[in-house]
Amino acid sequence: MMKRLTLFLSIIASLWLHTTLAQTAPYTVIANPGENASTEIRFNWHTDLNDTSAYLAYTKVTDRNWRNTKVARAHLELCTVFDSIYSKRPNGEDFFEEARFLRHTLALQNLKEDTEYKYVLVSEKPSSNYRPSNEQRKIRYFKTAPRSSGTWDAGIISDMHVYAPLPNRQKAAMEMIQQLEQQNKRPFDFMLHVGDLSAWGGSYSFWPTLYADPVFSKYVWAGVNGNHDNMTRSHAQSNAFFKNVNNNPINGYSGEVGVSYHFKYGDALFVMLNNEAMKSEQELTTAQHWVKDVITNNPAKYVIVVSHYQWFMGNDGSSSQYERWKEFFDAQGVDLAISGNNHIYVRTNTLYADQETDGSKGTVYIQTPSSDNERGRAYDELLHNKELIKFRWSEGNNTVGALIMSADKTHLTLTLYDRHGNPIDQVLVQAKSNTSR
Repeated sequence: MMKRLTLFLSIIASLWLHTTLAQTAPYTVIANPGENASTEIRFNWHTDLNDTSAYLAYTKVTDRNWRNTKVARAHLELCTVFDSIYSKRPNGEDFFEEARFLRHTLALQNLKEDTEYKYVLVSEKPSSNYRPSNEQRKIRYFKTAPRSSGTWDAGIISDMHVYAPLPNRQKAAMEMIQQLEQQNKRPFDFMLHVGDLSAWGGSYSFWPTLYADPVFSKYVWAGVNGNHDNMTRSHAQSNAFFKNVNNNPINGYSGEVGVSYHFKYGDALFVMLNNEAMKSEQELTTAQHWVKDVITNNPAKYVIVVSHYQWFMGNDGSSSQYERWKEFFDAQGVDLAISGNNHIYVRTNTLYADQETDGSKGTVYIQTPSSDNERGRAYDELLHNKELIKFRWSEGNNTVGALIMSADKTHLTLTLYDRHGNPIDQVLVQAKSNTSR
């Protein structure tokens, strides 16, 4: 009771102090996968302090008249982690963020697998005959994963570095996703990002601008915390920025709950890591112990590990995080390792014990290119790991690229596309027969 009273008094005090223009609807809205994405989807959204839009009304997409609408109420908390952080306005003006708002989090459970849903966010609990109108409420969408052995696909993108004074960064990345959709010939089942969505994760105003793009209203998004997402303009560090603009499964380890996490999507186990919490050897050991337990306790046909920092330096092929993880991935049977950060696409075939295999054993390593058309990198001669690295790609400083990953019973297929929709590279990840590991 005392905690509720303290929160209420804090909200009242902040209402008096809050001077920014009021939003007219919930913002920074995102759907994230639950631990079992076949039956659980998690939501995060924010509102101004005088708007307690705490209800989510949802039904299947096939329910055209919303006759079977269900309603769930979110958990509310005051969020101040972004407040008073030094930042930039779209016109380049320096300012301090005024960011005190209500954070709403909700996990929908017992959903039907492989099903498309639609939802709206509302202030008051809807009546049993509630029918939202497009003019009054924004309708958003999400899809659950197949329970097992089903086919699915995902778009993969990273390193957008969204930055208010340079809006073309976001524009380039969103157009790249649209190009992926055209090549896929249908909407994706979900989107996967590999970090650095924001130039400065602590600059709150960058996040609602990004999430307002329509692509965030029609997909479940899974992703990892990049070094840029973890920082402020003044180089302060915190995983709270990433945590508070998402509602990831709360199955991570101490200090990383809601930041590092894992989820099942069909036959695939995704293990999502925060590189900012693995800089020392002790931190790396802690993370690896957690990953080992996750893999042991969640048998899957495909084991996929995603983290932001690159496996190799794309410019010359020298080893980076590959050296820290290769023996662990070998021992734990990781099938696919995805990273970003280096802004140069690098891909191996299946590797085990520093040797290429026939695909029946080992890990495929992929790192994504940048997608902002501004912070890409050129590469030079491949001087290192020539026997391991099979393909590199970049357009130099003005690089825009992303991938499609599709799954079936026997393979994951990953294809790299450029901004024009041209397929640049492709690799298959073979399903392992032993799913009891």
